Amino acid sequence: MKKFFIPLFVFIIVIVSTVAQLSPNELSFKKVNLVKEKPIIHIVPLGNINKKYPKLVKSYIQGFYGFKCVIDSQIPLTEDILAASGRRYEASKILKKYNSNKNVLLLTDVDIAYFNKIKNIKEYGIIGLGLRPGKTCVVSTFRIKNAGQKKLLDRLKKVSIHEVGHNLGLDHCNYDRECLMNDARGTVKQIDRERVWLCDNCQRIIGMK
Repeated sequence: MKKFFIPLFVFIIVIVSTVAQLSPNELSFKKVNLVKEKPIIHIVPLGNINKKYPKLVKSYIQGFYGFKCVIDSQIPLTEDILAASGRRYEASKILKKYNSNKNVLLLTDVDIAYFNKIKNIKEYGIIGLGLRPGKTCVVSTFRIKNAGQKKLLDRLKKVSIHEVGHNLGLDHCNYDRECLMNDARGTVKQIDRERVWLCDNCQRIIGMK
């Protein structure tokens, strides 16, 4: 399979959003260990964000994958990770800047985007971006926070688990439409349709089954 950005497109009202993955060839990241090696996930607040969200994401990841999670200190948003327009932040820059030997999930409240090669849109609004495989992903609440608190938390849970799944090596799933690793195919309805669950095929790939 040719390696490239694989977006999970999400339309919320008139704003296009995406949960996506970024190939390691794009940013030269090292491979992540599989589930059996139990990585420690560092949840890092990027900029000001509701303090309960990192705690919730920690519980989501621990409960689903069984990984130990720690919440690191908040880090500031800086100009070097801004997109060209200056109105939002470039997700690929975020991943590149905060790459390290740690497994990191960056959690932010600001709008993030990336270059969508298929649509030729330089700043394509997204919800999350992760490396497949890799150690780093970023999740934003910006495009899901107006859907109501219950829906926001449900989507935040699914997107966070989805992005860590990409880090572990999972591609988008075509085996079961309720699997958490499905591509949304242009609509938020797919995220809402999904269960907090990985199909047997995805579980086998990362050693959960």
